[in-house]
Amino acid sequence: MPTTIKNATKKDEKLNKIFILSYQDKIDELPLTPTEKDFVLSQRLGLKKDLVVVNHYLDNTYVVFVNEVDKTNKRLEFCRRQGAKICSNANTNGVKSLFLTIHEVLVDESMALAEGIALANYQFIKYRKDKDEKLNSLDSILLSGKGYDKSALNLLNIRIEATLWARDLVNEPLNKLNAEDLADAIGTKVRQAGGKAEVFNKKKIQALKMGGLLAVNRGSIDPPTFTILEWKPENAVNEKPIVLVGKGVVYDTGGLSLKPSSAMDTMKCDMAGAAAVAATIYAVTRAELPLHVVALVPATDNRPDGNAYVPGDIISMFDGTSVEVLNTDAEGRMILADALSYAKKFKPELVCNFATLTGSAVRAIGSQGIVAMEVMANSAFKQVKKSGKVVHERLVKFPMWESYRDQLKSEIADLKNIGGPEAGAITAGKFLEHFTDYPFIHFDIAGPAFIDKRDGYRIQGGTGVGVRLMFDFLQKRAEKK
Repeated sequence: MPTTIKNATKKDEKLNKIFILSYQDKIDELPLTPTEKDFVLSQRLGLKKDLVVVNHYLDNTYVVFVNEVDKTNKRLEFCRRQGAKICSNANTNGVKSLFLTIHEVLVDESMALAEGIALANYQFIKYRKDKDEKLNSLDSILLSGKGYDKSALNLLNIRIEATLWARDLVNEPLNKLNAEDLADAIGTKVRQAGGKAEVFNKKKIQALKMGGLLAVNRGSIDPPTFTILEWKPENAVNEKPIVLVGKGVVYDTGGLSLKPSSAMDTMKCDMAGAAAVAATIYAVTRAELPLHVVALVPATDNRPDGNAYVPGDIISMFDGTSVEVLNTDAEGRMILADALSYAKKFKPELVCNFATLTGSAVRAIGSQGIVAMEVMANSAFKQVKKSGKVVHERLVKFPMWESYRDQLKSEIADLKNIGGPEAGAITAGKFLEHFTDYPFIHFDIAGPAFIDKRDGYRIQGGTGVGVRLMFDFLQKRAEKK
């Protein structure tokens, strides 16, 4: 269960307190003994510590110092990371609840710190025999003080819950989550929140002639799915929907263009784009944002079975485009192309595509950011980039120059499914662009979607990247008439 952030009541036993101070604040204001205040002061001034823990035997007091001269986004990320440190200390000491005292001048920083604690407290241990013993002790964060409201707290809890659900989906292995399982899981979750969900089975996908999705699925014994999730409230402020598209390759061997064994170890994460868009529309639905949003999730695994598609095949896509396959490991763009073409039916205001698409993106910027590209969506991109800075899911914009399209020219078909040895993330974006005729933003999340070691509140494994980014962007979009 996600760690709950809620209002403290008078009945709560106020142990394990957290205080956030600016460097200008006086330590004298803390409810500590003179000796403890001297200790905090020596740790802050003498050892330059930003987080000081005062041990009271039965409980701890955590003092976090925030530098007011730093820019807001930097302060927020600093607080999330301090929250991760507090979370670790709390679980080590068997703490069940933390009490965070909010000062009106540091509300945003306090909420960010609570978010960092909750995200850092995530575990995926459901398949461990000793899961009860390994379960973190911390289960709640209690807030007291002035300056925050119930609405903001509710939205923060929704954002956290959705992000952790996305992590769960990404961390599930193929034998527990194939394409049909994924469609059932995301459809059920969104329906329970009040949204709509429709799942196309293989027969329907064949009738629609979604050639890219069917080609990738040919090597699998499990059928593909195509899921449509929708939230359309009566008070929606947008006349045309915002459509989210997510790559749902539940496992990727590379097909006949087989990956090395070591490169397959984490390929259960190749549906992180699907998890991101499903969790985002779930959050939008739970929050009842006045915004019409649709999510499209094409899903299959990619295996090298006897009838698998092969390099040299010509595939006819949903929109009639012929594609020469030169690498079966470039499968994500094949299934996404059908979804992006299908998105035209909605006459969208904007389409945002999320995919663990290329190793090129990982090599370019690692796991510290998201490679992004846009077509006819410069204004929206600027807003998403601002949201990226707020939640620290930062965007690095790559160009979409027309000259990159030359690498995708084929002598025998309309397109090749890969470009040359250079600019692989960009040529993948250019391939996807071919299937769009609307404002389009593509997010290649291959780097940050799944990490091999903990990074603050981003735990090892699935990170849920993209959910907090898009939820913040959509919240702000919902405020515009």
